Formats: sequence, C-alpha cells, structure tokens
Amino acid sequence: MSWDEDGTPHPLAQRRTGRSELEADRLPEMRELEVLGWEPAPEDLRWVFLPYVWPAAARTWIPDRSTHWAVDTALDGRGHITGVECAPLPEPDLRDLDREADEALAALGLPPRPRGRLWLLRPVGPFTTVAAVLDHLDALAAAAPSAPDLPALARTELAALHESF
Repeated sequence: MSWDEDGTPHPLAQRRTGRSELEADRLPEMRELEVLGWEPAPEDLRWVFLPYVWPAAARTWIPDRSTHWAVDTALDGRGHITGVECAPLPEPDLRDLDREADEALAALGLPPRPRGRLWLLRPVGPFTTVAAVLDHLDALAAAAPSAPDLPALARTELAALHESF
C-alpha cells in the first residue's frame, strides 16, 4: 500500500503544464485517459483511501492543473435566478477540502495523500467499471459478520481480483 510518493504522473499528463481554468473532469489529459479505460477515483470521502490500496498496475495519477470554482447564485423573492457569479475557490477553501480528506484518512490509520494529484483507476477482475468494483466491495462489507476494516478488506479483495485476471 502506498501513495506512490516518488512515482511519476502518467506520460500523457507530462505534455501539459500550467494551471487550467477547466474543472478536473474537463482537462484534456483526463479525457484522453478516460478513452484509454481509466476512470477518476471516486471523490466520496468514504472511498478517499482507494488509490492507496488499489493495485499499482491499475492506478495512475496526473498533476491537478484544474480550477475549483465557487458559484454564487442570487435569487429573487419567487426563487428565480437573478444572477450567477463564478470565481476560483480561494486557497483556504482548497486547504479545507484537503484537510477533510486527510482527517478521513487519519481516522482509518492511513497517511495523508500527496497534494496536487488527480487519481485514476482501472477496473480490476471481471468488473467493467470502477463503480461495479465498489458495488462488489460494498456487498462484501455488508456480508461481513461485523463492521469490517474497509481499507483492509478492499486491499485484500482488490489484490485477489487483480491477480485473478
């Protein structure tokens, strides 16, 4: 298990540098990798540990060049939109997002993620999507006689699925 701290990003990401005004899912390198079968790692805090336990051959990362946007919407008295303003999310808010993820990881006994990475995963085993793999992991956790250690269960099952195919 590791965050691949010393690893390099996927080669497709190395062709692009600098901040982009695009959101993460709209980055050209993200779209190129999706065509090649990679999927963004889930953003749900419940699964924040996944890139750490996912088989190394079925995970990669790219530098996060994206912009996170804050959207303020003004409504009139009847609930109609009267104005929308978009601005890049301020640095303190970005740090809060990282802090939430780090706290969730610490609660699981795992180290914080390296900053500035967007993780991508490939489905493992007989599954054709990452969502299907997560459904499988959820089913295993639900069938456990007591509340399982989800990262340990996921690591063991993902390794077995990866080796079986």
